[in-house]
Amino acid sequence: MPQLSAEQIAEISRLVAQYIIAQREGFSPQAVPLDAAQRAAIAGFFLPQALDAASVLVLHGKRVENPPFYPMLAGMGFSGLPDFSQMAAITFRDVVVSHVSLSDGLLFHELVHVEQYRQLGIPRFAELYVQGFLAGGGYDAIPLESNAYALGRRFEGNPRQRFSVAEEVGKWVRENSF
Repeated sequence: MPQLSAEQIAEISRLVAQYIIAQREGFSPQAVPLDAAQRAAIAGFFLPQALDAASVLVLHGKRVENPPFYPMLAGMGFSGLPDFSQMAAITFRDVVVSHVSLSDGLLFHELVHVEQYRQLGIPRFAELYVQGFLAGGGYDAIPLESNAYALGRRFEGNPRQRFSVAEEVGKWVRENSF
């Protein structure tokens, strides 16, 4: 992992935030609200306003493109950057874009990101994502992802045992666990 200055990290974080905003704007018009079955499967875990704001889009014959700044990052010595075209789904603030049919578990994971964005905002989410990638050396060590996977495992382990994703994410934010 290349050693970056604080200014370089801030610039990359800014580029990531711009990418998130642009992707959300591009995919949002085609996305649809959660349907009744999706809402029923995750009812009681998320705040109603988060579920009302969320929309989904399952792509067919198209893939989410990697950010346009990836070549710059590769030139700086980065390797192992997340390949967006190979991810099952990606969340851009409140728009979940998926390359596969959304299972309850996958939707839950992505909606955790919706809650993270809700509490952090896009700029802070982007900053924490970049810092997590740099500190951990890759996608798997990003605390925002670790949080979403942990809560997703908890949901999938017992979907009838309700807990508040907003409270869990809020706890991570207050404890600066990201």
